[in-house]
Amino acid sequence: MPSPPSTRPPHMKITAVETLRLGEFANIIWILIRTDEGISGLGETFMGAAAVEAYIHETVASKLIGRDPLQIEAINRDLIGYLGWRGAGVETRGNSAIDIALWDIFGKALGIPVSIALGGKSHDTVRTYNTCAGYRYVRDARAQAVENWGLGPQKSGPYEDLDAFLNSADDLAHSLLEQGITGMKIWPFDIAAERTHGLDISPRELREALLPFEKIRKAVGDKMDIMVEFHSLWQLPAAQRIARALTEYDTYWHEDPVRMDSLETLKAYAPHSRAMICASETLAYPHAFRDYLATGVAGVAMLDLSWCGGLSEARKIAGMAEAHHVPVAPHDCTGPVVFMASCQFSLHARNTLIQESVRAFYTGWYTELVTNLPKVENGQISLDDTPGLGVELLPHIFTRKDAIHKLSDVTRRGEPI
Repeated sequence: MPSPPSTRPPHMKITAVETLRLGEFANIIWILIRTDEGISGLGETFMGAAAVEAYIHETVASKLIGRDPLQIEAINRDLIGYLGWRGAGVETRGNSAIDIALWDIFGKALGIPVSIALGGKSHDTVRTYNTCAGYRYVRDARAQAVENWGLGPQKSGPYEDLDAFLNSADDLAHSLLEQGITGMKIWPFDIAAERTHGLDISPRELREALLPFEKIRKAVGDKMDIMVEFHSLWQLPAAQRIARALTEYDTYWHEDPVRMDSLETLKAYAPHSRAMICASETLAYPHAFRDYLATGVAGVAMLDLSWCGGLSEARKIAGMAEAHHVPVAPHDCTGPVVFMASCQFSLHARNTLIQESVRAFYTGWYTELVTNLPKVENGQISLDDTPGLGVELLPHIFTRKDAIHKLSDVTRRGEPI
C-alpha cells in the first residue's frame, strides 16, 4: 500500500535571521527565522537584549543560514559552543530563543500547534497562578531589583498587583478569587534582602514582610495558595529564619530561597521550610536540573523556556523531573512569546503542576505587541488550534521609532533594516 503524500515542505532552508527590540521594552528581544518556503518562526528571550542581539548576528546566524529548520536537535547540538553552555548567560538565552522559533516553524510546517508537535497534549487546560507584578515591573534594562519594580503614583490599569500585595494583599486576594485564580506569588522580603545583601533581616522588617501573608489568610483563609519568591537573594541563616517565620501561614512553595550555585545549601535550607522548594528559573539545560533533582529536596522544577535552552531542553527536563516524581511549573514573567510557548509546553508535559502568568501583562502591554494570547478563564489557561506557537508580532512594531531591527542573510551580517 503506498504511503500518503508528505505535507512537509521539501528541502526547506533557513534564508535569514532577524532580531527586533524596542526601547520601551528594553529587556526583550525577538528572533525571527525566515525560510525559503515562506514559513517563519518567532522566538523571544529576556534580559541582556543587546548582548543577545550581538551573539545572534555575530555567532549564530552563519550557523543557521542554509540549514533545514526542522532538524531542531542537530541545530541545537551545533549551537552549543566551547563556552557559555553551563549557565543561563547570553549564549543560552540566544539559543533558547532560536529553539523556540524553530519549534514555531515545525508546528507551522505540519499545520499543528506546538503542544501537539511536541508529542500531543496531556491536558486541555492548565491551572494558573498570578505573579503579583504591576504593568511596569522589570520594564527597563536594569537588573531584577527593587528599583525596577515600576512602582509610582501613575496607575496604568486595574491590576497594579505589586503595589497591592505590599499594601492591600487582602483586597488583592479577593480580586484574584473573583477571577477563579487560586494561587498568587509575592516577594515582600526583597527590600530587606537588598539592604543587608541577604545577610540579615531585622525584627521590624520581618514583621512588615509577613503582613501580606497575615492579611491574605485573614481575608480568604485557605482558599488561596501563596507562593513565596525569594529571588535567590538570601544567605542561608537568614533564609532559614524567614522559612520558620512563614510556617504559620502555610505557604505553597518557597522559590529560590538561596542562590542555586550551592545545592548543598538548598539541602540545609529544606528542613526549616514547611513549604515545597521550587527551583529554578535560573538553571539552564538538563544537567543543572539533574543536580537539583538529585538533592532529594526538590518539590517543583521551575524552568524558563527562554533561559533553559528552549522547548527542546524543557521537554528533557520535564521527563527527568517526572522520573523523580517531581512536577514542573514553567516560569513566565517575561514577554508574550515566551508566555505563549510556555502554555504550549504546559499543555503538553504530563507532569505540569501549574503555569505562571501575570494578569497585568496579558491584559496590558502584551496586547500592544502580539496578535494572540492564551485564554485565561476561571483560573485555567487554554489555547486555540493555531499552528506553531499561535502568535505573531503586530506589524506596526517593526516601524516604531524605538525599534532596532537587524538582519543577517547570505549577503549581510547584522545590518539594520
